[in-house]
Amino acid sequence: MNLSRTRRGLLTATAAVTTAALVATSGGVAEAKPAKKPTVSQASKQFRKAVTVKGIEQHLDAFQGIADDHDGTRASGTPGYAASRDYVVKKLRAAGYKPQVQSFDFPFFSEDGAAQLARVSPSAKTYAEPADFATMTYSGSGDVTAAVQVVDTTFERTETSTSGCEDSDFAGFTAGSIALIQRGTCSFYDKALNASEAGASAVLVLNRGTTDETGPVAGTLGEPGITIPVLGISYDAGVELGAQGTTARVVTETTSEVRKTYNVVAETAKGDPGRVVMAGAHLDSVPEGPGINDNGSGSATILEVAEQLAKQKTLKKKVRFAWWGAEELGLLGSYDYVDGLKADNPGALEDIEAYLNFDMVGSPNFVRFVYDGDNSLGTGVDGPEGSAQIEDLFVNYFRSQKLATEPTAFDGRSDYGPFIENGIAAGGLFTGAEEVKTARQARIYGGTAGEAYDACYHQACDDRDNINRQALDQMSDAVAHSVYTLARSGKSLTSQGQFKSRSARAAGARVQGHGALR
Repeated sequence: MNLSRTRRGLLTATAAVTTAALVATSGGVAEAKPAKKPTVSQASKQFRKAVTVKGIEQHLDAFQGIADDHDGTRASGTPGYAASRDYVVKKLRAAGYKPQVQSFDFPFFSEDGAAQLARVSPSAKTYAEPADFATMTYSGSGDVTAAVQVVDTTFERTETSTSGCEDSDFAGFTAGSIALIQRGTCSFYDKALNASEAGASAVLVLNRGTTDETGPVAGTLGEPGITIPVLGISYDAGVELGAQGTTARVVTETTSEVRKTYNVVAETAKGDPGRVVMAGAHLDSVPEGPGINDNGSGSATILEVAEQLAKQKTLKKKVRFAWWGAEELGLLGSYDYVDGLKADNPGALEDIEAYLNFDMVGSPNFVRFVYDGDNSLGTGVDGPEGSAQIEDLFVNYFRSQKLATEPTAFDGRSDYGPFIENGIAAGGLFTGAEEVKTARQARIYGGTAGEAYDACYHQACDDRDNINRQALDQMSDAVAHSVYTLARSGKSLTSQGQFKSRSARAAGARVQGHGALR
């Protein structure tokens, strides 16, 4: 059996040592009984008590206040994100850290007004968002009423359409028309660029029409550069709008440009700098809301853990905390960090023994998800060597508290992505986003079956009231336990030989974050 896919046991702490002391007694100097140091497990219990929900909630209150003062958002590239960054830095400095603020450029996007799609003639019909259409990320702005012109598609239900992929597809295209293009084999950006260069005033991309690909296309152009409106629409809407003689109206109001944002990184003074445990959470929200669960919950939790860990004197490994920027636009902050180390300081990248990711740990209708380090589900990416031990660390902790868990795949939706691609053992916790809780999960974890884990995911209602305190309490204890246990243990998760093997297996697993590109 392949060892990398076999359950590995939780790494145990180093054996407790005893010391002898001489004490003065009434009769002179006598040898005292050996004093035992607490085991890592015992010390973890004390540390978990120091990490409090009250402390985490104070940070959540601060994030909500920042959003309230800055148009309801903490998105990267906005004043709300800058204020969130400054808050984290201030708290870290007060705890004795020397935080680094690392800037990078990124492609900013926001929808500044409601998009519209309507058929004007031959008969009027208004389409609804999100049921019928969605604005492509990095779409340009405009208010266009024009004839719809079909580009190289017969509306076949297929995954291999090349509609709009070649300049030749636009031969005879009438400038000023709205280009109707079918989703297929090339990127949305290429389709939109070809249409724009052919003189299109807007672009509508209908879905493939195959199984599970009939609804509106919620995609991304990947980067700024397209100045005309681009909407992804359902297959049925596309067929209707593609009828001969159709005129349509398309409206988008967006901002799509390059802006600057930031990561915040801080590490403990104690611990071996050649053996680093990282704990990370993305600090940004989406533009639509304050992002208190996604991901104020993870950011506040590791900030409280960092504050308490600064008081510890006996760490064997250095702990490095990271608050990532621009996660919501494709894990950009964590990629900038890892790619920078890979290019400029590969030795420092190799020094990272484990990366722990905490993205949404207070979902209202929660499940205790643990990242599937050995891909036992078979639905994600295999974690590098050591990832299964990290999974076991969390699972065994929850088991000790008589709390159930279930695995969640490394599916590329959070900041562990660049770490596992580079062979770094990874793991973490998650309480659920837009997917629906099952009846079985409701029996185990409580809550409501048939409803999303977080019904306010990526919405304005992801505010301070969107946190389940029980989930936050349970998950933050597990965060504290995992960080502390790994930092106090003298053992490694993996050998260098295994590291290289898993690095090769994980290569090429990079994902694009939350949006489809084609």
